[in-house]
Amino acid sequence: MKLQQLRYLVEVAKQGLNVSEAAEKLHTSQPGISKQIRLLEDELGIQVFIRNGKRVVSISEPGKEVLRISERILHEAQNLKRVGEEFSRESEGSLAIATTHTQARYALPKTITEFVRRYPKVKLSIKQGSPTQICEMVITGEADLAIATEGIELYKELAMLPCYDWNRSIIMQQGHELQSLGRLLTLEDIARFPIVTYDFAFAGRSKINRAFANNKLNPNVVLTAIDTDVIKTYVTLGLGVGIIASMAFEPEQDSKLHAIDASHLFESSTTKVGIRKDAYLRGFAYNFIELFAPHLNRQKIESSLREHTST
Repeated sequence: MKLQQLRYLVEVAKQGLNVSEAAEKLHTSQPGISKQIRLLEDELGIQVFIRNGKRVVSISEPGKEVLRISERILHEAQNLKRVGEEFSRESEGSLAIATTHTQARYALPKTITEFVRRYPKVKLSIKQGSPTQICEMVITGEADLAIATEGIELYKELAMLPCYDWNRSIIMQQGHELQSLGRLLTLEDIARFPIVTYDFAFAGRSKINRAFANNKLNPNVVLTAIDTDVIKTYVTLGLGVGIIASMAFEPEQDSKLHAIDASHLFESSTTKVGIRKDAYLRGFAYNFIELFAPHLNRQKIESSLREHTST
């Protein structure tokens, strides 16, 4: 049994049982993958993949367990490699952060700038996606950390650590009638206009919906987007008023827009970092988290991981 054979198994499953795509992803040949998988099946005495001719069509019941164990072995093998790197190349390596557009564009720049200054030999990569996508990136090992507001709590494989709380602002074209209310904005005020805001899976959208529903209001959401800059663009064009994370409004860059604080209208949201419970983090990964959320020092992170692992 070889680690490479396990990698082949896992990649074929990951690519939807498409051996050709797995071969392309692993930079090897389709016949080579098929041969190694059959050799492993012969050694184990079970059929991992069910085939129709030469085509893989499904995963057998024992195969599902083999894949689960294979993923764990490969992850632990990666952890072993990281242990060696931690002591032989303390300030070198790579760190992949999976996050949403809003976090990457507005919350992370200061952290990333300081991290790169401190660790110039660490290759840092930012992978963007939906909350579901970024959590799965961490689970599969494509990323080391997930940073998001939604979704992390849905994955039992991930430990979830709160980073900071934030709320929302209402944005509109300069000169909009909401600017001259002379009183606190209400949900009824907002609901009179078309609304542009985040897609349901992003940036605490569920709390926006809940606030309107609790007040028996049915807002006219005319456009949703995963990208705050897209929301601001269409508000600038007059499509409606926008509901965005307050941190995403930049007065100088967004001079054509006016923002009104709406923290009294919506529940605050919490951005969190998600880490695989069985992860071995390099020292610089702990430092990245602490730069982003100063209350999360290494001791607190390790304590949280131990707690999650024991539950």
